[in-house]
Amino acid sequence: MPPADTGASTVVVGASAPSSSVTTTAAPASTHERLEPGRPGYRRMSFALFAAGVAAFALLYSTQALLPAVSASFDATAGQASWTVSAATGALALFVLPLSALSERFGRRQMMTASLAIAVLVGLLVPFAPSMGALIALRAVQGAALAGLPASAMAYLAEEVRPKALIAAIGLFVAGNSIGGMSGRILTGWVAQAWGWRAALAAVGLLALACAVAFHFLISKAKNFRPGSLNPKALAKTVATHLGNPLLVRLYAIGALFMTVFGAVYTVIGYRLVEEPFSLPQGVIGSIFLVYLVGTVSSAAAGRLVARLGRRGALYLAVSTTAAGLLLSLADQLAAVLLGLVLITAGFFAGHAVASSSVSRTATEGRAQASALYQSAYYLGSSAGGTLGAVAFHAGGWAATVALGLLAVLGVVSITLYGTRVARAERRALVPATR
Repeated sequence: MPPADTGASTVVVGASAPSSSVTTTAAPASTHERLEPGRPGYRRMSFALFAAGVAAFALLYSTQALLPAVSASFDATAGQASWTVSAATGALALFVLPLSALSERFGRRQMMTASLAIAVLVGLLVPFAPSMGALIALRAVQGAALAGLPASAMAYLAEEVRPKALIAAIGLFVAGNSIGGMSGRILTGWVAQAWGWRAALAAVGLLALACAVAFHFLISKAKNFRPGSLNPKALAKTVATHLGNPLLVRLYAIGALFMTVFGAVYTVIGYRLVEEPFSLPQGVIGSIFLVYLVGTVSSAAAGRLVARLGRRGALYLAVSTTAAGLLLSLADQLAAVLLGLVLITAGFFAGHAVASSSVSRTATEGRAQASALYQSAYYLGSSAGGTLGAVAFHAGGWAATVALGLLAVLGVVSITLYGTRVARAERRALVPATR
């Protein structure tokens, strides 16, 4: 979810310029009482959304570090257990667009509150799942509920915060996403080592409950939101227009393929590290997710990379770094595996940042829907990567998972090369017209 930390920021651009495909009667929002640092309510709002981000992404990936223990408990294969992650991310991918549209009618605050409440309630039931099927079903419901949070939070910030303070406000929400995704995995790892995976999921549920309560009491009422009438036909037309844009489709595919690599690696890595020659305990395996901090640095550096190398140059560097990490992780030395994870994480976050930011730059209308479609592709990639990576691992070990990752990287390279050729052809076609 890393995952949504960088990707979520792209929704803000769309949210700040809502499309008429969703709100056909919305009045322009007032800017007289928008929040900024130093004004009453800004700090409360920032902490509220930080807490929401921690809760959401701790819940979303709560089972990822526990998959070996879940497999052992239900006598399931890695592929079967991986669905406890893939079902949640897949449901989020399917519901993010419709729920973001509903927030235009019923309100950002209401949608965020409902999403968190349902997800936390399900999170408190998850530890009591009597079977693998029940656990997967509960996780799917949880992912669908969480789909109402990211886009609504971004739209809320765009409407309630002054533009000059928006980046800082987004940064704190993104930090909540990252910390929630990372801390949830670390917490579950150490609690599971002491008391088992069910206790670990209960701990995440209680953490999310505390964050949801904090969100409820800290979040202020939206002052600039104006409800609008839903227009499904116009929304469908906007979505079809985006899916008919070749460049946007390429960016969606790149985001999905990058996330396929990331989802496969981090879903399966626990299985590899718990086996010989590593035989690491569950708590240490959970702590491996501290590597996520590398992603914060690389995603922040993506803007500088684009300025220096161009968008496609930055993508080539990102895929090269990811591929190098995948190959390095094949070694049987723990230091080499950890360095490989660092490179994979850095490459993924940089590539994701470039692709997601390019979506908002490319879409001139309906940017919120363009970004929501990117999130859908992103989380579908996560779902597919987690399941396919686990199936590959079951069939051929870590080398098969790496092969899957390299195949996805090759897909990114092919798409980027094709985009480069298209751009060159377009430039050549413009030359006669300028003479």
